[in-house]
Amino acid sequence: MTRLFVSPRARGDIERIFDFLFSRSPEDATARIEFLLEALSGLCERPQAGRPATVGLRELVITAGTGGYLALYRHDPVLDIVHVLALRSQREGQYKRDPFWY
Repeated sequence: MTRLFVSPRARGDIERIFDFLFSRSPEDATARIEFLLEALSGLCERPQAGRPATVGLRELVITAGTGGYLALYRHDPVLDIVHVLALRSQREGQYKRDPFWY
């Protein structure tokens, strides 16, 4: 089965998303993050599930209630590993860093 690696940048994005959710609805923040992480772990079974993004990268759309999230990732078929590079809310205009820096 494909392995999942969440980059330090993506971990920072998860923390940023949690902080935002916690400031709005502390009782739901943990469940939303668990849902997000469960969706990412689904890439282990279907690494090509996301839509093509920038050259060599894919983007997983994670629908959550009235909103959702986007996960930018790369699949290395030789090593059979998915590298999650960045996450953002669908309402954010762009990732916090240019994807070419990943």
